Amino acid sequence: MAEEHRFQAQEGHRLCANNCGFFGSTATMNLCSKCYRDHCLKEQQQASIKTTVENSLSASPPSSSAPFLGSLPDPPALALPEVNGDKDADVAVVVEQQQQQPPQPNRCSVCRKRIGLTGFKCRCGTIFCGTHRYPEKHGCSFDFKKLGREEIARANPLIKAEKLEKI
Repeated sequence: MAEEHRFQAQEGHRLCANNCGFFGSTATMNLCSKCYRDHCLKEQQQASIKTTVENSLSASPPSSSAPFLGSLPDPPALALPEVNGDKDADVAVVVEQQQQQPPQPNRCSVCRKRIGLTGFKCRCGTIFCGTHRYPEKHGCSFDFKKLGREEIARANPLIKAEKLEKI
């Protein structure tokens, strides 16, 4: 009956050839399904890389003994800080660079407490913890009065009626 259904009885379980801890089969070269899939993907990538390299080499014949030297981009230039004998100037440069860097978005700008996803973004553009979220707690520089005046002016434009002619 097993011959009718083409069923092959397994003699014993074999572990994956990559020693990942799962069982492999002879149909998948003694690899488990995940390792076999990774193996097939690696072969496909190698084949595609090989064909692209062959196509690029056959499309343009080499004109010199080193064909790839002209096609490589120049390495990026590294900017190193200047070394001066004046230590006060060096400290000033470091302080200036720290002031230019924006504060880390996952910390409160006042107490430097980690806030994660619960941070509150103020209208002045910085993020604060629950304690410092109110403008009076962090000394906000945003002008709320000016914003309110502008919104009221936009919502209520000045309307003047035409003057009536007196008889």
